Amino acid sequence: MIGAVILAADVNVAQNVGFGIIAFMMIFSALAVVSTKNVVHAALWLVLVLAGAAAQYILAAAEFVAVSQVMVYIGAVMVLFLFGIMLTRARLGSEDGLNNPSWWIGIPVAVVLFGLLGYAVLDAVEDGVIAEAPLAGANNEATVEIADRVLFQYLAPFFGMTFVLLAAAIGAIVLARKD
Repeated sequence: MIGAVILAADVNVAQNVGFGIIAFMMIFSALAVVSTKNVVHAALWLVLVLAGAAAQYILAAAEFVAVSQVMVYIGAVMVLFLFGIMLTRARLGSEDGLNNPSWWIGIPVAVVLFGLLGYAVLDAVEDGVIAEAPLAGANNEATVEIADRVLFQYLAPFFGMTFVLLAAAIGAIVLARKD
């Protein structure tokens, strides 16, 4: 009994450390998305942000949502973003002068909003613990059945297709540009 309690405490610590590492990577990548001057690099940084969201879903024991996140957002939406970049004929290199001259006003607004969000989350959660999801039940059976039918045999091809589509989009951009 005591070993099970210690094991559960170790899992919570490992999940918290994993959450912190993934959250730091997501914040760094999100800052890179908005600060880079190359639009293709911004799209690739966004892939890391979306992958971090999928990793957070895995930590929350929502594997089906994580796989859906990878397939839909990283696979399909990022391909659409990159094709949109390619078809708009925007410059691919650095572009100066695109920032609003009053950008500095956004910094205190962001700090205040971050503080309000933090307060709201801490006030709502307090010392609560997220309940363990049931392994089987009326609500979970349909999701498990869909996941087993669609993703069990074809999980590796889905992941491979995601990255092949992303590579094809980047290759199409490189080939279509004469800049």
